[in-house]
Amino acid sequence: MRRKNFICEDFSNDDLEYIQHQIGNYKFKNPLLLRQAFVRKSYSQENGGENNEVLEFYGDKVLELVVSKMLSEWFGEYGGFEQNGIKIAGWGEYISKYQEGKLTLFRKALVSKRTLSQRIYEMDLEPLLLLGKGDEKNNVREQDSVKEDLFEAILGAVAIDSNWDLSKLQMVVEVMLDPERTLNNHEEDYIELIQEWTIKEYGCVPEFLFDQEYVTRGWPTGFIGADKFSPNNLPHSCKIKLGNYMYGFSAKGRSLTEARRRACEKAYEYLTEHGEINGSIKDEIENPNEQQAINQLETLARRGYFELPKYKFTETHDKNGNPIWQVTCIIDDFDKVFNATLSSKKAAKKTAAYRMLNYVLDNYDEEE
Repeated sequence: MRRKNFICEDFSNDDLEYIQHQIGNYKFKNPLLLRQAFVRKSYSQENGGENNEVLEFYGDKVLELVVSKMLSEWFGEYGGFEQNGIKIAGWGEYISKYQEGKLTLFRKALVSKRTLSQRIYEMDLEPLLLLGKGDEKNNVREQDSVKEDLFEAILGAVAIDSNWDLSKLQMVVEVMLDPERTLNNHEEDYIELIQEWTIKEYGCVPEFLFDQEYVTRGWPTGFIGADKFSPNNLPHSCKIKLGNYMYGFSAKGRSLTEARRRACEKAYEYLTEHGEINGSIKDEIENPNEQQAINQLETLARRGYFELPKYKFTETHDKNGNPIWQVTCIIDDFDKVFNATLSSKKAAKKTAAYRMLNYVLDNYDEEE
């Protein structure tokens, strides 16, 4: 339980501290702004006060600006400028590694509803939403659009609280969005692996402290990994708390997200070496199901069990001209392929993936 020492009857100091940890240790001068970011309109209609709709509007603009700024920094540079034979840094034409079309795809991936809602879920923030009775009954907090709204509302609250300090906004966006993880395909997604392990073992998500030398109440006193005397001399640090596990883990990086990723990698390596993480391929997927089969197959591939699945699509039509889709799921490491034929291309792909998923879970050891 997080709720103690209420700043108001429905939002506690522990809630405030937890959220601030998760978004990069940004400290709110006005904590009621942060609470407002979690208030849906249905709640304010029943209980009075303001809701998060305006904050969401501002947060959307913040996200657009900061993501554009980050893309310009990652993929562009000045071409150089010389005056009297001396090269002047920070001058010249701006040269981008990618053109508008590619940058647009990157931006869409980073700010998509799926990305934002998934990050809110991973930070375990949607349980703190304040909803009206009807929304509670309909469990709207699980909707992607509601989690997307919360992501943007938090950014709006930070914008107003920080007086639109761009450096602070970028820091919060980098931590909340974890853009490197979205844009790069890592063979091992240590953040996801550590999150899944912590949820399985302790029923909660990992907590993070960024650029903070001393830990707060309830954190481990012993940490495994880099400390302030690290020879790497990297500017940012991250500490991780894995539920009630006896140790925490820490690492440094060139950015907050790199520090977090390295800390998760350190934790995963330690837990593996000490027998805390083990088991067969079946242990990797907690609830194999058709709705998530495409993502679950990809998860196993990212963890190195086999190559990424491929899909072939064939469209035909029935006598009334309605489309019929045959989808074939192929994994190069296995001899078998699996087909599904349905009127919906999306549904056929899910079914084919689910049939392949069941096969690899049952036969991976034998195939090896």
